[in-house]
Amino acid sequence: MKATSLLRPRDDDALRAEIRWVAHRADVPVVFGGPVHDDTLLLTEFVGTLTTGMRGLSVLRTSGLGGQAMEYRRPAAVADYRGASTITHHYDGPVVGEGLRSVMAVPIVVADRTRAVLYAATRSVGPLGDRTADVLVQAGRRLASEIAVRDEVDRRVRMLELAAPPPATGAAATEELREIHADLRALAADVGDAALRGRLSGVCDRLTGVLAGEPGAAAPRLSRRELDVLAQVALGCTNQEVALRLSLGAETVKSYLRQAMTKLDAGTRHEAVALARRHGLLP
Repeated sequence: MKATSLLRPRDDDALRAEIRWVAHRADVPVVFGGPVHDDTLLLTEFVGTLTTGMRGLSVLRTSGLGGQAMEYRRPAAVADYRGASTITHHYDGPVVGEGLRSVMAVPIVVADRTRAVLYAATRSVGPLGDRTADVLVQAGRRLASEIAVRDEVDRRVRMLELAAPPPATGAAATEELREIHADLRALAADVGDAALRGRLSGVCDRLTGVLAGEPGAAAPRLSRRELDVLAQVALGCTNQEVALRLSLGAETVKSYLRQAMTKLDAGTRHEAVALARRHGLLP
């Protein structure tokens, strides 16, 4: 599991980035949130707070506004926190101490599980505006997508770590590892975090090196996208299937494939795959 922990950056980094984005785009003075572990929300990230009373606060499921959002996996809001009858008031001390009145909480739901909660708040009474709500929900969806991609990357890397087949199944294992390699390259295209994308590309390069050896000095220089396309073609994908897997247009896929074939001096797509493997560019 060591490689997985090294690969995945802390989700707090992505959470912090979304909180800053909301603070920049929404017309609210306070934005905050935190990750959820073992049914407990830990408030860790803040923009616009005047006190430290909420920092490190643990919010239990169903307790307070955030606990309600966690439990029901949908946004929750109060126009006047102090007088709200729809929530418990277990956290009145730090919340009232910060002067917050109108608050909205948006859960970050991945695979039917709340993984974090984002909040936006004002120090005046009255519902938050539609623009603020839209910005907060948009940030929540984007963060959920990012965490889902990271989860899938971790799952694929764990599959690699567990792949230790006996000699009798070596050929089948090699094909499975090639499919995992292609899936990892496709996932990398969807990763918004540049650091994670770089680490994921490093895993792909390591896997290629294990299965095919290091590229020779005379190997053509193919771009990342050209290799992405060839990796999918190597699995037998059509251009349309490659386009769907890599979120590209069909004509764009054709262009990358033509460029790769030209660099490899290949007459067909299958010859391009064979030459890429011979040069150590694909597993």
